[in-house]
Amino acid sequence: MKLQTFPGYTFLNGGVCAAQGFKANGVCCGLKHQALSDDTVTEQNLAANNALSDDENTPKKNDLAMILADCPCHTAAVYTTNKVKGAPILVTRKHLKNGLAQAVIVNSVNANTCNADGEQKAAKMCELAAQALGLETEDIVVASTGVIGQVLPIEPIRDAIPTLVEGLSYDGNKEAMQAIMTTDTREKQIAVKFRLGKKTVTLGGMLKGSGMIHPNMATTLTFLTTDCAISSEMLQLALSDVVRVTLNRVSVDGDQSTNDMVCIMANGMAGNSEITNDTADYAAFRGALYAVMLNLARMCAADGEGATKLIECVVSEAPDEQTAETIAKSVIESSLFKSAMFGADANWGRIACAMGYSSCNYDVNKVSVDFASEKGRITVAENGCGIPFSENKAKEILLEDEVQVLISLGDGEAAAVAWGCDLTYDYVKINGDYRS
Repeated sequence: MKLQTFPGYTFLNGGVCAAQGFKANGVCCGLKHQALSDDTVTEQNLAANNALSDDENTPKKNDLAMILADCPCHTAAVYTTNKVKGAPILVTRKHLKNGLAQAVIVNSVNANTCNADGEQKAAKMCELAAQALGLETEDIVVASTGVIGQVLPIEPIRDAIPTLVEGLSYDGNKEAMQAIMTTDTREKQIAVKFRLGKKTVTLGGMLKGSGMIHPNMATTLTFLTTDCAISSEMLQLALSDVVRVTLNRVSVDGDQSTNDMVCIMANGMAGNSEITNDTADYAAFRGALYAVMLNLARMCAADGEGATKLIECVVSEAPDEQTAETIAKSVIESSLFKSAMFGADANWGRIACAMGYSSCNYDVNKVSVDFASEKGRITVAENGCGIPFSENKAKEILLEDEVQVLISLGDGEAAAVAWGCDLTYDYVKINGDYRS
């Protein structure tokens, strides 16, 4: 997937470790999917069942990650709007009331959601991490992702934390990235550097997300770090604003997760004058955050479960941004449209249909639709009606890994973009036996 670049921002490797003063690591503690069919199953039995020694030939994927800052950080976060929320979100919200944190601990495999002891387990993860790091429990952000409704065994996590902490390093982003992946097929991490006055500032992040991706707030687990000096209030303002136009415009399958979280930590080690209000420095910082999160959003959509292509829907000449955004999302979310894209079928009628059942008012007779990719661009509808076009050329365009759907409403100057992917046979295969 091609990166979307922006003047003044230089892309770097390193993800959450790109900014100075951040360490990370990931280890395999041995969490596994565990279906509970017997009410007498105990936590000890779960821990034993999740032991690593059952099959020495089974690849051991990292499932526990940590990010540590060298000093306390101004921290902001946004969370899922699903009424069912993972226990880690409830705990993290309490810890971030003061806008400060210094470390993140996160596990995959088990979401720790819909469990009677969920908050207790999430709080225990923070307590164990804090003890190992010499921090206060409230300085820890906790997150989980994986299967919902299964008891989270704390013993494997407890036993792995010393190794996790011991292995923390300034280039441990890859190990951490691997630990948060579930059905992801590729790593999603990126960073940028930019100037604030005479200071070089860096911002980087990593994202996991492949299925259960749907707006709003925040569609993934995403962790961002920066050495910029910026207040918690301005950090929250920038994060909420940028999430709205990036991750909140991604849809893979129409299912919104219970554990979605985006968290950003700023340690101030770049030495710039602290950003405390809406200045040119704030605009530059927001631009860096947008550059990182836009590309992470595109990576997320491109790696949708079973997907073969990234689809970008651009709605232009709209009367206002809300109309453009709503229509773009409606098209990206359509299962019929997504299926047509899998088959490289230029069935633009499915686009018209998805536009029509959105909540927007627009003049159907002014709509035009184009498809575009590296193979070219083709118009398939004008003034609300289909026009003759080459099916062969359209198919050639739609067979590419990245496809654009360009919709003009012919009724204004506003525009919006949404991202999604095609719907394939493999999506059903992946989710038909997710717990196994």
